[in-house]
Amino acid sequence: MMSSLPEGYSALVVGASGALGQAFVQQLRADPRCGAVRELSRGTQPSLRLEDEASIAACAQWLRGQGPLHLVIDATGALTLDGRGPEKRLDELDAAHLARAMAVNAIGPALLVKHVSPLLAQGERVIWAKLSARVGSISDNRKGGWYGYRASKAALNMLLQTAAIELARRRPLAVVAALQPGTVRSALSQPFVGSDALAPDTAAQRLLGVLDALPATGNAHFVDHQGEHIAW
Repeated sequence: MMSSLPEGYSALVVGASGALGQAFVQQLRADPRCGAVRELSRGTQPSLRLEDEASIAACAQWLRGQGPLHLVIDATGALTLDGRGPEKRLDELDAAHLARAMAVNAIGPALLVKHVSPLLAQGERVIWAKLSARVGSISDNRKGGWYGYRASKAALNMLLQTAAIELARRRPLAVVAALQPGTVRSALSQPFVGSDALAPDTAAQRLLGVLDALPATGNAHFVDHQGEHIAW
């Protein structure tokens, strides 16, 4: 239960067709304080495609007539693109693959903030949460590899921090968070996880609890599913 948000709060889950996205939808629908949960993904109407700004703008226009939002969870992201996994060595780098990683994991989510954040409620606590990854931490990078995924998540984190500063000027009660969900069983992580991976509903429940407790500071938070802050 999201007790920090107003009674009857309105939520939006982007990337709702994924394992973790759908888990967020189910958790929010089970919250008696949540008045509405809306979903966006490639399969919804309107359809959201992160690499097409026009589709993002069209989704924002659709949302505009449905009242202000109090909680936005962007559960999009890709580790494998066009059947190709993360690069492990410099000689595997490819310009087109790097550009796609940036488009899906950083640029698209930033354009989503551009078009949808004006729909956040004013004068009330609101939360913008985006799935990030611990490997996006520059200071925590001790193993190397995964060039495009690491770089795109680091870029995402910078974009979220910059947006948080701007959002706070008009919405001082806004919370912006980059989330490390842990290792979750999903189509995205399946080739890389072991038997100890979290169930999506467990990860979603934990992350909602973390978000509920975060203060509005005028800066973005980078936190994991246990509420621990991660160094940028």
